[in-house]
Amino acid sequence: MTKKQKKTLRRIVGSTVLFAGVWAVTALVSLPPWGEFLLYLLPYALIGWDILWKAVRNILNGQVFDENFLMALATVGAFGCGEYREGVAVMLFYQVGELFQSVAVSRSRASIAQLMDIRPDSANVERDGEVVTVDPEEVAVDEIIVIRAGERVPLDGTIVEGASALDTAALTGESMPRDVAAGDEVVSGCVNLSGLLRVKVSRPFGESTVSKILDLVENSAAKKAKAEHFITKFARYYTPAVVLCAVALALIPPLAGLGPWRTWVLRALNFLVVSCPCALVISIPLSFFGGIGGASRQGILVKGGNYLEALAKADTVVFDKTGTLTQGRFAVTEVSPVGRSREELLELAAQAEQFSTHPIARSILTAWGGTPDRDRVSQVEELAGRGLRVQVDGKTVLAGNGRLMTENGVSLPEQPEAPGTVIHLAVEGQYAGRLVIADQLKPGTREAIQALKAAGVGRTVMLTGDSQAAGQAAAKELGLDQVYAQLLPGDKVDQVEALLAEKQPGKTLVYVGDGINDAPVLSRADVGVAMGAMGSDAAIEAADVVLMDDDLGKLSRAVAIARKTMTIVKENTVFAIGVKLAVLALSAAGLVGLWWAVFADVGVSVIAILNSSRMLKAH
Repeated sequence: MTKKQKKTLRRIVGSTVLFAGVWAVTALVSLPPWGEFLLYLLPYALIGWDILWKAVRNILNGQVFDENFLMALATVGAFGCGEYREGVAVMLFYQVGELFQSVAVSRSRASIAQLMDIRPDSANVERDGEVVTVDPEEVAVDEIIVIRAGERVPLDGTIVEGASALDTAALTGESMPRDVAAGDEVVSGCVNLSGLLRVKVSRPFGESTVSKILDLVENSAAKKAKAEHFITKFARYYTPAVVLCAVALALIPPLAGLGPWRTWVLRALNFLVVSCPCALVISIPLSFFGGIGGASRQGILVKGGNYLEALAKADTVVFDKTGTLTQGRFAVTEVSPVGRSREELLELAAQAEQFSTHPIARSILTAWGGTPDRDRVSQVEELAGRGLRVQVDGKTVLAGNGRLMTENGVSLPEQPEAPGTVIHLAVEGQYAGRLVIADQLKPGTREAIQALKAAGVGRTVMLTGDSQAAGQAAAKELGLDQVYAQLLPGDKVDQVEALLAEKQPGKTLVYVGDGINDAPVLSRADVGVAMGAMGSDAAIEAADVVLMDDDLGKLSRAVAIARKTMTIVKENTVFAIGVKLAVLALSAAGLVGLWWAVFADVGVSVIAILNSSRMLKAH
């Protein structure tokens, strides 16, 4: 508990003891009305002075209709009617409820603060042959920092010396350490578990991953969901309306001869206590706050309650292919030799491609597994957009696409369309076979798509710039509903526009991309989700939801958290309004007293807030 909460608890205990003592005295000794008033004023002043002061201060500032005004008016009115015990009891239980609320909110905030406690306090930087400890904001780009075992990585950079394992749980939600060595990139916020690392800084602290994440989480509350806007407007008009109703309840019936003034004034006071909307005003934003915190515990960063609300209505999920569904790494998936063995065709292709740095050439060398001999190769000629012509062992070898074969009079046998990039080979004008190189699907991607469908997503779509055959093959393997292939970046925006026009009212479209080339589409979708955001500035800036690693399975988890959040919001709204309306009606009819009024206000608030707090453990 905070210092302020402990002080409130001491006041509650002291007031309760005083209240019990005064009650005992007045039960045993007959006192005049003014004597009882003075005695009950002691516990009331101890527990309620701050509420009275806030009410007066807010009235002077033009903020009349709030819970402080309602409680002050109700309890002072009870004293004015001679109901001293009820006046003290209402204020006492109200403060107990406020303490419960404060503790619940503090625990929620502390949970998220602990989760996001990834800001490094210092950085060890090498300067003039010495290692000095400075604030991370004082370290410049290209300086060398030293990260010892057990320390948090303070800035983004590249390892120049050392090897270790990094705990990335605060960023990705994954407990499995990531092994790193010289040449690997590291991002701020991770914890160095074992070896000593020397890292060359690549970004200043203000642009680092940890800085962007902290800024994202801290500012997420500024983006309110529709439900939060509704509650804010509701409270703005609701509170003055119920005050007017209470005034009417106190004045009209006695003026009409329906009973004594004292009876109707007490009913009006009950009405005021019940009407306080704090259960809604506090619990609804806390639900979204808890949902965002619960998601961030698992490496899912949501930029605001509005995106969480939109994610809960996800019906169509559109995926970019490369880097999102696939690893972005090429591999040889088919070797079809003609007149020679599989190994001979691979060796021939590797010898021909050995001087190229293209990823396709690298994948061929990897598939072969041998070491190419430079002395066997000569006269390498690259032919733009077609392939290359090269001499291998004194023979002319062509390696490239079908256009290269046609231009050189090489006839291609009839073959099925390949799901990937095709490299045809010919030796001395004779067709030697083909290799098919394709991007590899990420492990667990099919299961992630199935989990989305199980979560209630109606349609899954893939957009890709690859060939129709490659797109169809990937879509079939993953179980996607639709695929649109051979798209340029501008075509992807047009296709998303068409899908947005087709969606059902009240449903949303989610686009999942790598956050770099897909920035226009991420911005256009109802909810943009960035994959692989570790170290990717574009992902964090362009997307509405950021998955802090490449685990596509977390998308269905994010949808589940969003839907659970909205369920709790609806539960709190229906429960709070339902109970209040019922007790308001009973209070106006004189069937319940101030004790029921206290339950309808404080009790409902505590129950709704505890319900909202469940979101912090959402998974």
